[in-house]
Amino acid sequence: MSIKRILITAGPTQEMIDPVRFISNFSTGEMGYRIAEAAKRQGHQVTLLTGPTFIQPPKNVKVIPFQSGTDLSQKLIREFKKTDYLFMSAAISDYAPASVARKKIKRDLHLNLKLKATPDILKKLIPLKKKQIVVGFCLETENLEKHATRKLREKKLDYIVGNFLSPRSNPFGAG
Repeated sequence: MSIKRILITAGPTQEMIDPVRFISNFSTGEMGYRIAEAAKRQGHQVTLLTGPTFIQPPKNVKVIPFQSGTDLSQKLIREFKKTDYLFMSAAISDYAPASVARKKIKRDLHLNLKLKATPDILKKLIPLKKKQIVVGFCLETENLEKHATRKLREKKLDYIVGNFLSPRSNPFGAG
């Protein structure tokens, strides 16, 4: 078996509203961390790009923290060129505040928060692809197979892992 360079994204992104608040999601990063552990156990060289989480990273894994989707995108593009396999398991926010307040926003009974779509990281990354294998992830509340298949095709992924969110399941991990 030859040693492969494995790049894994894990955890949530945090999109800042003001210096003390952000938009995020429930991701713990557990799925990405387990993939990193398994890859390391197999003897591969592993780099883990991780959003904020309380999980301890596996030993002997290169860890690169990120906060926002923009931060992740920049670090991912830099690392992607040096990898054989990419597992995109991070839960990247689809939206961010249209503007970030410089100071803490004081309580107001009628705060309106304007959001903008975040850039599609895979759309920027896939044109850089040479021989890398890219595995995407999706989480859906309905029509999992339909949405996962569309994402696989539209984003030109090699594989996709589909997770279904229901009242009885928690794909975000126990973290």
